Amino acid sequence: MRLDGEKQRTVLAALLIAEGSFFPDAELSWLLWGDRPPATHTAQIYNYVSRLRRTLGPDVGIFRRPHGYLMRIGTASFDLLRFRDLAGQGQSAILAGKYEEAGDLLRDALTLWRGPVLANVSEHLAGSEGPPLEEARISVLAGRVEADLAVGRHPQVLPELTRLVDRHPLHERFRAQLMTALYRCDRQAEALALYDHGRRLLGDELGVEPGPLLREVHRAILASDPCLHRPLDQWH
Repeated sequence: MRLDGEKQRTVLAALLIAEGSFFPDAELSWLLWGDRPPATHTAQIYNYVSRLRRTLGPDVGIFRRPHGYLMRIGTASFDLLRFRDLAGQGQSAILAGKYEEAGDLLRDALTLWRGPVLANVSEHLAGSEGPPLEEARISVLAGRVEADLAVGRHPQVLPELTRLVDRHPLHERFRAQLMTALYRCDRQAEALALYDHGRRLLGDELGVEPGPLLREVHRAILASDPCLHRPLDQWH
């Protein structure tokens, strides 16, 4: 399926993200034009929806309600819903201590991301919905790394974690995971240096000290605590 134009893609994305809930005309208008909608904005939205109906066919319903729309996708697939379902199953598996299963589920969830979130939609939609969706992806990625560490794959995830800490230097969970992986690979000095670098960054950028997880991993490395060979979620 191909859609023409940023605005039509914006309407489709907004209705999909609403997951079957009512979406008001006023919100669609803001997502499309911000604070300066054209005088014909209601008619234009109607036209975008009409084109979507023709493109999507009868299996997907877009219904007009007073002052807004809602979408029912029926049996059609939607990557975001599948991602959330797999992410939830993966998190449940982690809580149950089923780390191999959790890793597989979370890997499957992450394969649904095929590029930047909300590409080629309006800046208003990308700005409002993009950050929470990206945060959800990062959370699932951290969970998948956690599952891999729990089953002893620290040598395999070490290069990936190094890249993740470089891209997300203030993300304390990635840093704690990388410190743990380095320690398990007999690179204790590098793990401690990584903590010191993170502490300076947090102080310089945010004016805060490391959080409880980073501090606990640091303490455990200094003490050569056997807990470093257990999953991080089992420490407390």
